Amino acid sequence: MPRTKRVIPLNAALHIICRGNNRQNVFHSDNDKLKYYTLLRQWKDYNAVNILHYCLMSNHVHLVLLLNSLSMLSRFMKQVNLSYFYYYRKIYSYCGHLWQDRFKSNIIEADSYLLQCGKYIELNPVRAGIVRHPSEYRFSSYNFYAKGMADSFLTQSPVYCGLSDSDRSRQRQYVDFVVDSSIINSELLEKKLYIGSQTFVNKLQEYYQINNKRENRGRPPKQEK
Repeated sequence: MPRTKRVIPLNAALHIICRGNNRQNVFHSDNDKLKYYTLLRQWKDYNAVNILHYCLMSNHVHLVLLLNSLSMLSRFMKQVNLSYFYYYRKIYSYCGHLWQDRFKSNIIEADSYLLQCGKYIELNPVRAGIVRHPSEYRFSSYNFYAKGMADSFLTQSPVYCGLSDSDRSRQRQYVDFVVDSSIINSELLEKKLYIGSQTFVNKLQEYYQINNKRENRGRPPKQEK
């Protein structure tokens, strides 16, 4: 079955997932994650891409990107992941595919769903049992929003900016929002192309003429006789 057509909107937010081939680890040390972080920072401006949220896990990467009419998303991801592959091959004498297929993406409605997606990303290390609290994890955007830690790599989410006119108030609200028990359904990020209200989903389905569901690749199941 052919791949689902890549939908890359203008002036919209995208959630990106890159996984290691066969879900193998692509980062084995903090230095590996720092290298990938450096590559993201190196190529983001060249490709007119703003990074709102991120989390680098051992075997996958989460990004929330804000695009505009000048953004070159596919080139950005190719430059970052290919550059990291060359680094990885040299450091670990590696042969074969490093990344699993192409990256996955979802279009995120720029309202509470955008913050929900950022929250989901930043809680990855907690769900994986690596840390007890997202503030303890070094390679995510949580402390940028929750503590105001400087990070020129990131662009503030427009939804986060709208929480309050006060930095302190925004940070407190974000902390309360992340520790709240509710969280976006992870199946949405795996199965759906558009994440948002039904009105938002209907609008994009009509505009792109693509249903809000990823097609499974491979042969269709046999019909029982």
